[in-house]
Amino acid sequence: MKWGIIGTGNMGSMLTTSLIRSGAAQADEITIYNRSSKKTAKLKEAFEDLDVAKTLPALCKACDIVFICVKPHDYKSIIEQVEGELHEHHCVVSITSPVSVEELEEKLSCQVARVVPSITNHALAGVSLFTFGSRISTDNQKLLREAFHHFSTPVEVEEAHIRVSSDIVSCGPAFVSFLLKEWISAANRVAGISEEKATQLTEQMIVGLGELFSQEIFTLEELMEKVTVKGGVTGVGLQALEDHTGELFVEMFKATQAKHREDKQSIEL
Repeated sequence: MKWGIIGTGNMGSMLTTSLIRSGAAQADEITIYNRSSKKTAKLKEAFEDLDVAKTLPALCKACDIVFICVKPHDYKSIIEQVEGELHEHHCVVSITSPVSVEELEEKLSCQVARVVPSITNHALAGVSLFTFGSRISTDNQKLLREAFHHFSTPVEVEEAHIRVSSDIVSCGPAFVSFLLKEWISAANRVAGISEEKATQLTEQMIVGLGELFSQEIFTLEELMEKVTVKGGVTGVGLQALEDHTGELFVEMFKATQAKHREDKQSIEL
């Protein structure tokens, strides 16, 4: 099986690296393409057996599974350049939530899927979100699931929930990082601990927390119960959070849903 990666920006590079490092694919089974040769050269330097295509048609001819890892508004240009080179055996995979598999199937005659990755896949962890088109074969569904299982937990998501699922899985690391930076800053302002020390403690706490979930030692509810002692400090802190969180996350999800609708309306394939 030959894999093609169109676009080697942040997500395309992450996907290429994760496929190889996890053992899901060998470097000589992957062909990459990018308008800027600087980005492909960097990947080629890291994985010398990678094939670098000079044109999009050349990549399509060399590959069976083709990932489109570009910004949503660049999809139209990519599709126009590759649609004549794609046939029934090909499978095109979108990695962006605003472009649905139904929209891709209207433009392409090949098999179609969408897989939304996460930056956490860099660590061979986290979730990848799957949506399959109506024409994709059972074999290709299995192939994609097995490949991504090497470095993530594949979860199938319906179209109606792709945005909120992407917020949790793909945008989530940035959202949580913002909250943790606020947490660190507040610890410094209120209690005088240096931000450097607070950052070290916070990062290691998060690593440990992740391990608790990874090893299924506690659920979220169980964890809160285990740490909270009646009349203790944790309970007081949780009450303060409950009193002041308000509509914070509701407003965040409202904002991302609105941006999703705006993006879908402005994207032309």
